[in-house]
Amino acid sequence: MKKKVFIFSHAMEIGGAERALLGLLTSFDYSKYEVDLFLMQHSGELMSLIPKQVNLLPEIPQYSAIMKPMVTALKQGQLKIVAGRIIGKIKAKQFNKRMGFQDSFAVFDYSHKYTKKYLPVISNTQYDLAISFLMPHYIVQEKVQAKKKIAWIHTDYSICNLDVESETAIWSKYDNIISISDDVTKAFLTKFPSLENKIVYIENILSKGFIDGQADLIDVRNEMDISTVKLLSVGRFSEAKKFDEVPQIASIIKSKGIDFKWYIIGYGGEEELIRSKISEFGMEDTVIILGKKDNPYPYIKACDIYLQPSRYEGKAVTVHEALILNKPVIITDYPTAHSQLKDGFDGIIVPMDIEGSANEIARVIKDKELQQNLISNMQSTNYSNESEIKKLYELINKLRLLE
Repeated sequence: MKKKVFIFSHAMEIGGAERALLGLLTSFDYSKYEVDLFLMQHSGELMSLIPKQVNLLPEIPQYSAIMKPMVTALKQGQLKIVAGRIIGKIKAKQFNKRMGFQDSFAVFDYSHKYTKKYLPVISNTQYDLAISFLMPHYIVQEKVQAKKKIAWIHTDYSICNLDVESETAIWSKYDNIISISDDVTKAFLTKFPSLENKIVYIENILSKGFIDGQADLIDVRNEMDISTVKLLSVGRFSEAKKFDEVPQIASIIKSKGIDFKWYIIGYGGEEELIRSKISEFGMEDTVIILGKKDNPYPYIKACDIYLQPSRYEGKAVTVHEALILNKPVIITDYPTAHSQLKDGFDGIIVPMDIEGSANEIARVIKDKELQQNLISNMQSTNYSNESEIKKLYELINKLRLLE
């Protein structure tokens, strides 16, 4: 009899966590496992890539209302959900004021805490394992029936202000907590040291065959200038990704007489800020926003250097994807950076500050021998990690034995 697995996530927008979920879904042995996927909202460019063997559960209005602007949710009659979100926002502001925080994860934690009582049970199926792939982790804990439950960590908790007591209460109810790297584990334990015995390490699963196949689907030469050095960054336009500093970094590199274009693929709330910075530093012809792309791999394959200039990351999926495609990678020295690549072997870690990162990026652009050495090292390294799914199988079997 097949084991039944439930997976919860938000949507299938373009993002690292979503592509990590796609990697997980494409790696399951569907002759042995039945997988039900519940998304709060059936949206996103990656929806069409969900494997056909996956049973996508119907969208439920109360859950999708959490993802929508409050005005939209109100118009759709979700008064209780909106009320819960408003109460959560007020409570989060009170918490931030009490703790002296400008901002914190409490805005997410409390929003979910005060809406969960208005959410219906997702399914009456009794699962062998339920996976909460993204927060809010309240949902799998309280709205799904399963013999065992696990939750995934995707972010660097060491830099996050949060209500530790409130979040500990929900994390501690899970049988295991999946961490995607040792650095992510260390960061998580700075906030939740009591949960150390629940941690299991499973890397984000990425298929080289899938990525190579997707990279060859379209020709992007009409969108990327082949006559110059092509830099590329991919990610949400958010504070974490630090794309707002790209125009200034680019202006410093440009002042050194280096000819290049820096392309950015993504979307998000900080797009206007990024565009204003492009204008401020006169980088309209150098920093090019390509916008949303449902398939970023042809662009990664076409670039000369992939950059991840983040302020913080859990483990950036795009960095791993660039390594699979044998592209020299430059990342900033965020806390989990050294879990992403081997500095000087298959990529370069540069300082976080604008001047320092600009100088180092310029050095790498000019050093063609260094780039070739990085590429040679990548070509001799196996970055595909589809075998990581076996750790999940082992975990399922272990949990069943403990019943």
